[in-house]
Order: sequence, then structure tokens, then C-alpha cells
Amino acid sequence: MKRRHLIATAAAAVALSACKQSPDAAPAPAQPTSAPVSIAAIEAEAKGFVVGSPMSVRTVYVFFDSQCPHCGALWLAAKPLKPQAKFIWIPVGILNKSSTAQGAALLAAKDPAAAMDEHEVSMAAQKGGISALGDLDAQKAAVDKNTALLNRFGFAAIPTIVALNAQTGALVTREGAMATPELAAFLGLQAPAGN
Repeated sequence: MKRRHLIATAAAAVALSACKQSPDAAPAPAQPTSAPVSIAAIEAEAKGFVVGSPMSVRTVYVFFDSQCPHCGALWLAAKPLKPQAKFIWIPVGILNKSSTAQGAALLAAKDPAAAMDEHEVSMAAQKGGISALGDLDAQKAAVDKNTALLNRFGFAAIPTIVALNAQTGALVTREGAMATPELAAFLGLQAPAGN
């Protein structure tokens, strides 16, 4: 049953693989030109949470919006690859009012990965995701800074993946979700058996 759900989720992710900024969201400031994508800038400026192998030299940065179903599909697709890489999930707020607050709640969670799992279960059940309670001003500012960085790089959709390919060492970027085998190939990782 779980495998069937993952396959259906992955198929949906491939069919509609990315979310774009909502017209209801605050417009991103106009950028005359996009800055080159830089892992150094992400490491210096972005705030996210680590999932996977924390000591891995392979780091994958994922900009995501808590309200994006494609981001949820990528969350599930990335799980089998956790033993091979360190995924840093960087919340942004571009889809609606809940995005920034929920992203802040994930950053503030004692166990962000467990909170993200809880959030995705709630989203799949169409219950809106986790609640953002308490003083989250510092975390909301971090989400706003993450969003500004995503916009500065000129990305137009989420999820957005930035990494160095494990086989070639080349900087790779991609907007949109992928199924696990495609994600593994994109990142230069081994596809898990059975996928």
C-alpha cells in the first residue's frame, strides 16, 4: 500500500512538477538581472534543516514552499536517497500566507524532519499542514531571506534543487519535482533497488 502511494505521488509529481508564485502572494522585487547560482551564497545566507546523512560530502539544497504539493512529492522521492547525501531543505514563502508561517514553524521544530513528515501527512489529507504557533519572528525573517535568495538567483518555480553532481562535480540546478530514479540520476547517486 505504501509503495503504491509513493508511486502515485511520484507519477503526480512528474505530471505536474513545479509550483509558481501565486498572484495572491506579495510580488517578488524586480531583479534587473539574476545573480549566478552559488553554493557559497546558499551556505552563507540560507537557513534550512538537514535530512539524510549529516556527515556526507554530498549536499543537496532544496528550496521548497510548505504549501507546494510538488515539494511534498520531492520530499517523498528524496527519502530513499538519504543514506547517500545530506539534503538541506530551505523553506521559502511564495505561494500564500501560510507558506512563510509554516516554513518558520518547520525551522523552529525540535525535529524538523518529523515535523515535515507530519506536515506532509496533513497536506495529503487536505487538512492544511502544521500549525504555526508561538513567537516565530526570527524564523519568519529567515524564510523571507531564503525567498529573497531564491528570487535573486532568478528561479521561477519550486521545488528548486541545487547541488554538485556526485559523478561529474558539475553544478546542477532543477526546478520541479522528480521521481526517485530520475532524482538519483540527476544528482549522480545510485538509484535504490526496486525503483
